[in-house]
This record gives sequence, C-alpha cells and structure tokens, in this order.
Amino acid sequence: MRNHVIDARVREITERIRARSVAGRADYLSRMDAARTAGVARKGLSCTNLAHGFAAADAADKESLKQARWPNIAILSAYNDMLSAHQPFERFPPLIKRAAREAAAVAQFAGGVPAMCDGVTQGQPGMELSLFSRDVIAMSTGVALAHNMFDAALCLGVCDKIVPGLLMGALSFGHLPVLFVPGGPMPSGVPNKEKARIRQLFAEGKVGRDALLESEAGSYHAPGTCTFYGTANSNQLLMEIMGLHVPGAAFVPPNTALRDALTAAATQRAARTTALGGEYLPLAHLVDERAIVNAVIGLLATGGSTNHTLHLVAIARCAGITLNWDDFSDLSQFVPLLARIYPNGGADVNRFHAAGGAGFLIRELLDAGLLHGDVMTVMGRGLEAHAAEPFLVDGRLEWRPPPAASGDLDVLRPVRDPFSPHGGLALLGGNLGRAVIKTSAMKSEHHVVEAPALVFDDQEEVVAAFNSGRLDRDFVAVIRFQGPRANGMPELHQLSPALASLQSRGFHVALVTDGRMSGASGSVPAAIHVTPECANGGPLAKVRDGDVIRIDCHHGVLEARVDPQTWALRDPARLAHARNESGMGREMFSTFRRAASDAETGAMALM
Repeated sequence: MRNHVIDARVREITERIRARSVAGRADYLSRMDAARTAGVARKGLSCTNLAHGFAAADAADKESLKQARWPNIAILSAYNDMLSAHQPFERFPPLIKRAAREAAAVAQFAGGVPAMCDGVTQGQPGMELSLFSRDVIAMSTGVALAHNMFDAALCLGVCDKIVPGLLMGALSFGHLPVLFVPGGPMPSGVPNKEKARIRQLFAEGKVGRDALLESEAGSYHAPGTCTFYGTANSNQLLMEIMGLHVPGAAFVPPNTALRDALTAAATQRAARTTALGGEYLPLAHLVDERAIVNAVIGLLATGGSTNHTLHLVAIARCAGITLNWDDFSDLSQFVPLLARIYPNGGADVNRFHAAGGAGFLIRELLDAGLLHGDVMTVMGRGLEAHAAEPFLVDGRLEWRPPPAASGDLDVLRPVRDPFSPHGGLALLGGNLGRAVIKTSAMKSEHHVVEAPALVFDDQEEVVAAFNSGRLDRDFVAVIRFQGPRANGMPELHQLSPALASLQSRGFHVALVTDGRMSGASGSVPAAIHVTPECANGGPLAKVRDGDVIRIDCHHGVLEARVDPQTWALRDPARLAHARNESGMGREMFSTFRRAASDAETGAMALM
C-alpha cells in the first residue's frame, strides 16, 4: 500500500468529528464488542432454537449448521420485481448459496426489506411514507439479524432509502462482517437532456401525455438502476468509497458474467472475514469517522444527491458518530468537483463508469490526500484496494488499476483539472434557519437570487399557479410544512419542470422549503431541508407573500429581508394536519412523524 499523506484540512475536520463523538462512539463500540461471540454465534442457541433455524435447509447445509463448523451468511434482500433496480436480485440467492458452499460456508435468506420507489410515488400521497421507509428498512434488517443464526451478512439493495436503511440496521449488528451487494445500472436509454426537454415541454403544455410517457418509458426501460446520478447511484458510489463493496461493483450491468462473479466474490469475502477466521472484519470497525468523512468527500466530488445530507448523518449516528452540516460545508470549500453526471451534466452513470468510474475517482482523491487511505474495508486494510477495476479473465475475476487518464473529460476529470475547485454543496443560514443547496448543476448566474416570496403549502398549489400563468414573474417559492414531522418530508419533484421552464424564460426563480427535492436536484436554486421545520415553529413559517427573500450561495445566506422588529413580532403560521394524517397508509406512520428528529440530525425516528 502506498503511503498517502492526508490533507491537513481533511485531518482537522475528521478530528473535530472524532472529538465531538467520543462518548457516543465509545458506547457504540462497547456494545458491539459485547455482542461478539467467540466462535459461531448459533452455538449459544438452544437445541429447539437451532432446530427451528435450520428446519428448511437441505441436508448438507443442515448438517453444517447443526455441527457449527462453517460460518452462516445472512442474505438480506430488497428484491421485488416492480423496481427495475431490484428485479435482478431475484437471481442472487442461489448464486450466493453456491458461492458460499465453495468457500466452506452456508448462506440463508434471512429476510426481505421493503423497497419503495420514489420514481413511482413522486407527487403521490405514498411519497409521504418514503423517507420513513428508511427507518422501517433499518428495523426490518434488525428483525432478520436478531435470530442470531449468522456470522456475516450480505445486504442486497440499491435505491434511495434502501441502502441507507440496510446500513443503519446492520450497524446495530456491527459485530458482524457486512458487505453490500448491488445489482448494477440498466442500459442507457433516451438521453437525459432529451428527457428533461420533453418534461419541460409537457409542463408548458406544448406536448401531451402520450409524448411524455413515451419519453419516460424510453428512459426507464430495462432491469437495473435508473442511470441518472440521483440518490440510488449516489448510494452505490458511497458504498464503494466507504469500502463496503468488493472493488468496482457499483456500476457493472446486471445479468452479466462479471456481475455474477462480483456477487460470488462478495460472498467469499463474507465467509473469510467472520470471527471464525483470521481476517475478522466487523462492520463496526469499518464504519468509523474516517469512513464517514470519505463518504462526504465522495459525495461532494461527484455532485451527488442532497438526500445524503440526511442519510449520512443518520448512518453516522447509528455508528455513534456525530456528523453535521458544517462538516459538509467546510469540506465542500476545498474538495474539487471531478464528475459531471446528469443532472450535473449530460452523461449518465454508464458513461461515468466507462470513463474510469469509481476506481479512477478513488485513485485521484487518494493521491491528492483527500481521502483517508488507512481505513479498514471489506478487503482488509487500505482504501487503495478499491482504486481498481474488475475484469473477467478466462472466467476468473481479476482487479486491475484504473486507467491513468480519464476516458472522457466531459464526464470525469483528474484532481489537477477539476470541473470546479469546490464541491457541489453549500450550507445556507440566516433568519429563516439553516438549509443545504446543491450548486453543482446550477449556472453561476443563479447562485444569488433575491426576489419576493410566494408562499404555498404544497407542490400542487405551485403547479396550479404555474398552469394558470400566475408565476410569470421573478419570485421565490416558499413551500412550508414539508418537513419530517409535518408530512414525512416527501420529495417535491413535481416542481422541477415548472421552475426550470420559468428560469429558462429569463425569470429569476428559486425554491425555499423545509422539504426535500429529488436526489436529482437540478439547475434551479433550491434551499432545502430548512431547519427548524415549520411544523416545529421554524421561522420559515413566518414568511408572507411579498417578503423579499435572499439566497446567496457565495456567502451562505438565507434570509427574509424584513424589518427585524416586524419579524420578531410576527407569529408563525400553523400546520393544518387534516390533509395528510390518513390515506395511502399514512395513518400507520403517525408515530414516526411525532418522533422524527430534524433534518440536520438525519430526520430519524429511531434514535
């Protein structure tokens, strides 16, 4: 392993995270160390317990489980055949079981976790369950692993809340080795710029639903992950850079020999890294402060999903680590933007992968001292093992160094020639609270917007105003009561085409909300995740139509230009619950809404 000298600024931010996390991290590691069982976990089960645990196994596996001579690997899967990203997982359990036997191990399908598709629920009542499905997935992971039959786990998941939820749940069983096993992206379809053009034309009433549906079906058209760089593909990049995948697994297409070989390799690593062997690599010791900082840097360097300003905070909390938005903002000041993938550019993840992909990115950041190279990963010590590309040579899996130069400088660049010297995220603050804003897809002329507010209580009101022509003007759309406690913090995806249309016609427009935008947030300035949220009496609920709102990405400003005395005396508006307390399962999530933390602490209902 080469000696990578870490940048002093990265070290300083990591150390302050470590210092603020001392008590929580020590408590977490103490609990994980206490959970570790000498030898095979299932030896502690009674005969009745154990008989129930292997009753359905075939004869050979049953004998191995009975004698406790081989490790048992839990398969946790988000398979369903509605989601294109998760449909390929149907084939994985038999493949994993076969690979486990070849590695002198057993694999059992421990449990399935729910897998909600934000692409299906965008703009629908069901979207109000989406964020909290992450916590349900974490709990489902815990239920599966609580049988205490297992010595390691493989987590099969890809999309938005699913990978964070699996990781959050797995961290409660951090004494086990855990590897993440992705499914890979679908082939490229209708180009992203064309898809965005058709969406905007539909928003303007210039094409009909048939044309829109034809375009969308040409974009999302096959098994595999959607190919734009939203939360799903950001998840995969982060699992790579945290060392929780076998190297190069993220963006290999599904249903290919190479994908199958990578899945088998993950199984074999799981078998070799249990407490039974000499390479014990528990998840608790992989996900430390350095790995969390590496994840934030990977997100910033690629202009990834703003949803990870929630998810990474929540993941860190589950590992006893306190991460906050100041850490994201301070890292963003010097982490260069090395990738442009739609919506931050015209290319999709298949082009990013072909240009050098995650292996090239990791190598560049390591060589620049911008990643902690001395972390533990599923491959052992050192992140350098993940600066690699997988290949099949005569049917055998091999890893080679990534290309010396990017194969496409419009998509992926070296540190010495970045798209921007700064990451794609900024922190805003002022008399409206704190918020994050994604800048990587915005033109520089939109980094500062000052315009009168128009206040709405949901995205449907904005779309209706756009369709009636009432938004043909400069304005800042303030959409309130969209936070975790108000309605589960749904993504406000319906707004993008309308606001982009207005911006393209020369109007100065922006969005301020305590809700979320899509993981594929685009070119319109959007100050999101405003904290404290309106339902908690946050100051955004004080805004009235006509108040001048200033968003300044350069100086980190989010404020209402209202006389301070007038502002102090103004009462915040109150939330009317009636619209979202029930219907489409929302009544079952009332406990989650009441318990949810604020956005900056991960919007969690678990802790």
